[in-house]
Amino acid sequence: MTLRNTFAFAVGLILVRTAAFAQAPADSLVPPDAEIRKILADRIGAENLGIGIVVGVIEPKGRRIVAYGSLAKDDKRPLNGDTIFEIGSMTKVFTSLVLMDMVQKGEVAVTDPVSKYLPASVKVPERNNKKITLQDLSTQSSGLPRMPSNFHPKDDLNPYADYSAEQLYQFLLGYQLTRDIGSQYEYSNLGVGLLGHVLTLRAGMDYEAMVRSRICEPLGMNSTVVTLAPEMKAKLAIGHGPGLNAVPNWDISALAGAGALRSSANDILTFLAANLGYTKTPLAAAMAAEVSLRRPAGSPNMEIAYAWHIQTKDGNSIIWHNGGTGGYRTYMGFDPKIRVGVVVLSNISSPAGPDDIGRHLIDASYPLEKVEPAKEHKEVTVDTKVFDNYLGSYQLSPNAIMTVSREGDQLFTQLTGQPKFQLFPEGERKFFLKVVDAQLAFNTDAQGKATEAILHQNGRDTTAKRIDETQAAALLAAVAKRFKDQTPAPGSEAALRRDIDELRLGEPKYDLMSAGLADVTRLQLPKLKATIAQLGAVQSVAFKGVGPGGADIYEVKFEHGSTEWRITLESNGKIAGVGFVLK
Repeated sequence: MTLRNTFAFAVGLILVRTAAFAQAPADSLVPPDAEIRKILADRIGAENLGIGIVVGVIEPKGRRIVAYGSLAKDDKRPLNGDTIFEIGSMTKVFTSLVLMDMVQKGEVAVTDPVSKYLPASVKVPERNNKKITLQDLSTQSSGLPRMPSNFHPKDDLNPYADYSAEQLYQFLLGYQLTRDIGSQYEYSNLGVGLLGHVLTLRAGMDYEAMVRSRICEPLGMNSTVVTLAPEMKAKLAIGHGPGLNAVPNWDISALAGAGALRSSANDILTFLAANLGYTKTPLAAAMAAEVSLRRPAGSPNMEIAYAWHIQTKDGNSIIWHNGGTGGYRTYMGFDPKIRVGVVVLSNISSPAGPDDIGRHLIDASYPLEKVEPAKEHKEVTVDTKVFDNYLGSYQLSPNAIMTVSREGDQLFTQLTGQPKFQLFPEGERKFFLKVVDAQLAFNTDAQGKATEAILHQNGRDTTAKRIDETQAAALLAAVAKRFKDQTPAPGSEAALRRDIDELRLGEPKYDLMSAGLADVTRLQLPKLKATIAQLGAVQSVAFKGVGPGGADIYEVKFEHGSTEWRITLESNGKIAGVGFVLK
């Protein structure tokens, strides 16, 4: 995914210990332990943050573990191959493997409609007389959205805990598909969660029991579970949000098949060893079937099989999946040609994640991303009377207002169209968020009243001038009207087409962008140019609507993939913010 914008927010002393394992053989295709350990140290940064990464490698010469960091800030035990992590969406591969095991045993067929295994009262959406099949769910081409629209967590720190099967059924009953089934890839936690749910109904057992009986027990994977026994809790690496704050674990029930599993590097290496044929297993046929089908995955050189993604470069393919929850980011992948597999598990939900590390260790031609190491922000005590100096509205862009408010002794900030987040003081005028790696500082006048706020996120600063409440109300009303009317801003499509053409040439006109967007574009230009070049010629541009934050949303179909763009303009026609995702 490539994203660029002028603002974000959004909304996946401890001594470093490393376990002593065998170094890489002289003829190994994977870097030696010392080099891997340096990569991990560069990514994590300081040694006393309570976060870390475990890397596991399986190759023709054997398997090994390289670990960096500790279980938690107040737990100095080192991470190792048996440390437990939430693996998030890596769970989807296990869900699809259960599907293929059932197919091999004649219990289901991939062409079976989902409705066959649901209660008769549940209506699954159809389109053009075609029904969603088990295969459509597994290959992320069902036409169902990424998340159900009735997903409204009571606790944002444990968002899936209260989403029930009844709510899932209610969503299916009222949803209308917007495109033909099987026609297009769209990553969907809802879709694979539904797949896991119907498979449990077919198996007559809950998700954990189904995965354990069909996959974990045959492979000898004793640390891959949903529910942690006391002895496993003792080995759990505490999850951390991007602001380095410890966060709760996620509980996923109705959509368990999308991301409920916890596991260890040693268990995932056992799983990869079976996929690579290093161990004999009754699941061999199901594993082969899981990668037997290939469909386009919306971007050049990327395909999807049954849950697994396949990334191809210079004739070599990496079969992979990643994962992320509130406090963890994970990756597993393997190259069947050279028979190398890698797992990377981290207990911090950073924006970058460990995907680039996994790819690089499998194939060194994939570069490591330039990522700022995590930095600890410590909450301090300040006189809360100063909070009153910061209350008000700040304009980040033509359509984005950042509102600062207080509730008792707590300070909050909220961007247009986003939830409210608490600000934590690290100084009298400096604050940080815990839900994302973002900080906010205030510049003040001689009376101590804030005149502007500076948002630091993703390695850059964005200044927001303070505006009075009349201005703020007018701007918010204008955004609300645009959202209600669902009409594009004049000139947004032309600006978008121009921007795409300029990126393809590598010659963006920075004078037609806001200063902040120009800075980001300069930094990302090589990657943006390469991505647009791979996508090929533009085939169509279609307006899809206005987002709640006021951005115009366009679907842009290229010769080799489909994308979704969001663009906002300044009053003078300059592009204030633009970003896209590969669909």
